[in-house]
Amino acid sequence: MTQNVAPLQGLLAVAARSRASDVHLTANHPPQMRVDGDLETIPGYEQPTSTNWLESAIGGILSNDQVAEFRTSGEVDLSITVPDVARFRVNIFRQLGQVAVALRFIPDRIKSFDELGVPRVAADLVMKPRGLVLVTGPTGSGKSTTLASMIDVVNRTKPAHIVTVEDPVEFQHTSKRALIHQREIGSDTASFSEALRRVLRQDPDIILIGELRDPESISTALTAAETGHLVMSTLHTQSAAKSINRIVDAFPSDQQNQVRTQLGDTLRGIITQTLLPRAQSEGRVIATEVLVNTPAIANLIREGEVSQIYSMLQAGGSLGMHTLDQDLQRLVADGSISLALAREIAEDPKSFDDTRVRPVDYDAEAWTMHASERASVGWGN
Repeated sequence: MTQNVAPLQGLLAVAARSRASDVHLTANHPPQMRVDGDLETIPGYEQPTSTNWLESAIGGILSNDQVAEFRTSGEVDLSITVPDVARFRVNIFRQLGQVAVALRFIPDRIKSFDELGVPRVAADLVMKPRGLVLVTGPTGSGKSTTLASMIDVVNRTKPAHIVTVEDPVEFQHTSKRALIHQREIGSDTASFSEALRRVLRQDPDIILIGELRDPESISTALTAAETGHLVMSTLHTQSAAKSINRIVDAFPSDQQNQVRTQLGDTLRGIITQTLLPRAQSEGRVIATEVLVNTPAIANLIREGEVSQIYSMLQAGGSLGMHTLDQDLQRLVADGSISLALAREIAEDPKSFDDTRVRPVDYDAEAWTMHASERASVGWGN
């Protein structure tokens, strides 16, 4: 099917030039875009969107099957490519009986870990021969972007067969050293559950599951990880401990001990991330929490003592682990985010009482040297 994206091209081009991450279209309301986390009206499009225009624009990008799905369920997911603008993940839904659209920009280039600010331990996790690796965080925190970067590392360095199951496909990979097959729900396979049932028959080395959304997808992920595959996926959770609890709690109580055992045995690591506004410039910066599974952590998972994992993250720096608060400390100290913001979202706001913030006129190297000199004599005034 050929998608007619022409009606959307102009406003999406303006949003792209404005560094938007998302665009929202609602009948009888001006088009909105999200820039650095905040919603604002798209310049030049201050008038309300008419119902007829919006329904016509949507009709141009939907296949017959997607139209039928939308009429039946009231929502549909898809992806579109707008020439000379970008690729988008699209969700079309109904609200108050009218149509609305949410579009998420998909970068045209897969960025490196350094460009994204992703911890280098991600490279170690994605090179594991088997097991489960999770990237978690709230909606809009860049989970898909991080996963795409991890897949790209494998693609450039390892002769592996990678199969992805996504709804919809966001980042499109070109096979390099690896062979990559990307399956989109609706166009390449009938359903998420059907694709997951079939994936182990496709001789994968690495399986990317767009999201662990239900017990069936979690079960498939754990089984695949147990049987010698590296499985990568996402969860909408905001810490390593909450991710573990979310997986276990998805199952009936009589199955939870078995799930804890499977998870303790197969989990390789969890990267939890969020995006925060920069203090001294436009844009956002990533803050993370990292868990790398160890025999001690695996035992805590099996025993259901997840609350004790936090202290292991605090002390696990030599293995690449850290808590969100520890990463916030780093970001405040180098001037990337404000101290007020860090205190607002920290687990322990008081831990920031002695944090020093890099002045605007110090670059990172000068500030590091200054901090070292002051530490040798005490900070003083």
